Amino acid sequence: MIHIDLSFLKIQELTEKEKQQAEKQINDNLEYKIYDLYTDSIVNNSCDNCEVNIASFHSWDERNIIEVYSDGFWGTHFVEIPETYDKQVKVGDYIVESDGTATDAAIVREVGKMVNLKRNKMGLANEHLPVLRRVFTLKDMERYKQNLKDEKEAEPIFRELVKKHNLEMKLVNIHFQFDRKKLYFFYTADGRVDFRELAKDLANRFRTRIELRQIGVRDEAQKLGGIGTCGREYCCTTFLKSFKRIQTQMVADQNLSVSASKLSGPCGKLKCCLSFELPESN
Repeated sequence: MIHIDLSFLKIQELTEKEKQQAEKQINDNLEYKIYDLYTDSIVNNSCDNCEVNIASFHSWDERNIIEVYSDGFWGTHFVEIPETYDKQVKVGDYIVESDGTATDAAIVREVGKMVNLKRNKMGLANEHLPVLRRVFTLKDMERYKQNLKDEKEAEPIFRELVKKHNLEMKLVNIHFQFDRKKLYFFYTADGRVDFRELAKDLANRFRTRIELRQIGVRDEAQKLGGIGTCGREYCCTTFLKSFKRIQTQMVADQNLSVSASKLSGPCGKLKCCLSFELPESN
């Protein structure tokens, strides 16, 4: 969400407690009102493009859909809110979601008209989506924190077993599915790894289904996150839905420096933003 500087407001006559309550109420109200105006402006100013896009798609998706992020296998994705769910869902809420086979936790990234605009731009409509079960309760938050704690404690165990089996694997992330029916280990490696014995040892140790997933260096940067040379969070962490092929020709087309250190991202690959100025690559 956005942050608003309210230092210009004159509330010196209030007590300290009253000031805090007033600032919180003003912040809450203004933040959501300004955010609504901001999203409405984007949608309304894009109406011409929307008409073109709508004509090329089957139809607008009439379901109530939100965009969320899960630290597990699903990553950034969309979730359907059932018609029977009558509670408000806001950006920043933690939720429990299910696709019928798995139940996981996620944090809400976008709601309302902006979600429709994004999905319209991506050409998505009426596909199968995970379903919102509920916004976190206190019990859900306790379980979520316990899962995070157990993920942390699983790191040295994984490294110990990798060393035991003499495998060349770099651990990137560990994720306990919210219902604890599956434990994910994401790793990078130079080639294919025979981890069958490792998986057996992990299953015996944690008493749950184990899934080891090899990912690329760009996926690693996306999962770990960080700040780029531009001073902003990585694009792959914040808004990119998929990785495009970045070619050196893009550098020449924009008359940019050929310095490898300036063109490479933290993953060691050419920066994704090299394609942002080229309409044909968007």
